[in-house]
Amino acid sequence: MNRIDFVSAAEAARLIKSGDHVFIQGSTSIPETLVAAMADRGSELRDVTVYVAFAVARGEAPYCRPEYRDSFLVESFFVSNSVREWIDAGYGSVIPRFLGEVPSLFRSGVCPVDVALINCSLPDKDGYVSFGVSADLATSAVECARTVIAQINPHMPFSYGDPVIHISRLAAAVQVDDPLVEVPTPEPTADEIAIGNYIAERIPDGATLQIGVGGIPNAVLRALGDHRHLGLHTEAMTDGVLPLLESGVIDNSLKHVMPGKSVASLALGSRALYDAMDHNPDMIFKDVAWTNDPFIIGSNPRVAAINSCLEIDLTGQICADSIGTKIYSGIGGQHDFVYGASRSEGGMSFLAMLSTSRRGHNKIKPLLTPGAGVVTTRFQTHYVVTEHGIADLRGRSLPERARLLIGLAAPQFREELERAAAERFGYSFLRLKV
Repeated sequence: MNRIDFVSAAEAARLIKSGDHVFIQGSTSIPETLVAAMADRGSELRDVTVYVAFAVARGEAPYCRPEYRDSFLVESFFVSNSVREWIDAGYGSVIPRFLGEVPSLFRSGVCPVDVALINCSLPDKDGYVSFGVSADLATSAVECARTVIAQINPHMPFSYGDPVIHISRLAAAVQVDDPLVEVPTPEPTADEIAIGNYIAERIPDGATLQIGVGGIPNAVLRALGDHRHLGLHTEAMTDGVLPLLESGVIDNSLKHVMPGKSVASLALGSRALYDAMDHNPDMIFKDVAWTNDPFIIGSNPRVAAINSCLEIDLTGQICADSIGTKIYSGIGGQHDFVYGASRSEGGMSFLAMLSTSRRGHNKIKPLLTPGAGVVTTRFQTHYVVTEHGIADLRGRSLPERARLLIGLAAPQFREELERAAAERFGYSFLRLKV
């Protein structure tokens, strides 16, 4: 069967029953038409658990309405902009888990999936559609779901790898014409450019890159233009890699895992990125349980993992998911790639941030903010980078770490940090030369 019999979104949404566990695809591919149709049934449904994760939405999720608080129970593996206020208000909740381990929750039945809502490409000649920009959790959710409902969307690129399903597997399909969310590439600031240069200087030719999302990762990519034979094995693919692919800087020739291929689990960027992905056999998208497996990551040589964080304490503990007790985002793949890089021959990991917040608050602290979560432990932290420099914490004692990290703080906060370090570590800190 290679022909799709389309139904209306309202008809498709009737397949969702009270008590179901519904997975909603994320990245820049939230199936908005299907989600809206599900929300329209809010007055009829009760106790529908909604699983969401990393996503970039156009606005607040339509099921996050006070009158639906007993209809849709939001459980998030990564707090995105569409549900952040709902969770902050105490209506939704967070399931802590390394992103690469979430598929095991689905496959083991710990987090059952009854219905998967996905956003798919047009079918190929053999009747297969692709859920393109978001293999990540969608691969395992679709595999486990009793009912798969898709919106068929000409704007979705057909990507190769795991996010492919035959139309015979679809319980219902809805025809839409919904452009994907586009995430513009931010222009790096002078401070972000400085951070990018510090990191790029330490990345050798032949490295395998994992790049996060945002101004700092893009600054790193811009600074790699003179490198050679880089590889890409990452969680998120962004616009920043396109110039390096086009110039041949990223050629994947020295990777050990899928050599010759750029590997990612999701994509978010502009239409140019989505077009570059479409039917491109050199870009492969895989289940996040595979891309984020530290043992697979570590099989590549010279892995360079670049991630961001929210704050760090003087011992090297990294917080990347919360502001105090408020969960702001999630772990994503930071831990997976930090550990994977440590297993790689010649591997290195970078945790980067601006030294102060937008409001001018210090982000290098004597102690993490009460309630802040430790995403990367002090035992795993390698390089820490701010606009004031870069510090290699490997093999460093706690007082030595404190001295190095104080040098990365904004100058106006260094005296305060010196006093805190001296009080905490005593003479072992004071004897260290500045």
